[in-house]
Amino acid sequence: MAERVAPGLREVLLVALAVVAVVLGLAVLTGLLPTEAQRVVFRTPLLIIVLIFGTAFVLVRLVRRPPEP
Repeated sequence: MAERVAPGLREVLLVALAVVAVVLGLAVLTGLLPTEAQRVVFRTPLLIIVLIFGTAFVLVRLVRRPPEP
């Protein structure tokens, strides 16, 4: 049976870098949207809804993950 290895500093930094890149990319894309679309993003609960569904998706995947042998 293979032992599970904890992620190292390199893996953590790569994930952090990927998250920062995605957030910055989305910020740039939001800035390129027309003014009306920006109002929808910033003045409605759109971001909260996206966060709720994203969190639910991650939690469901964690719960449904098959047990490791």
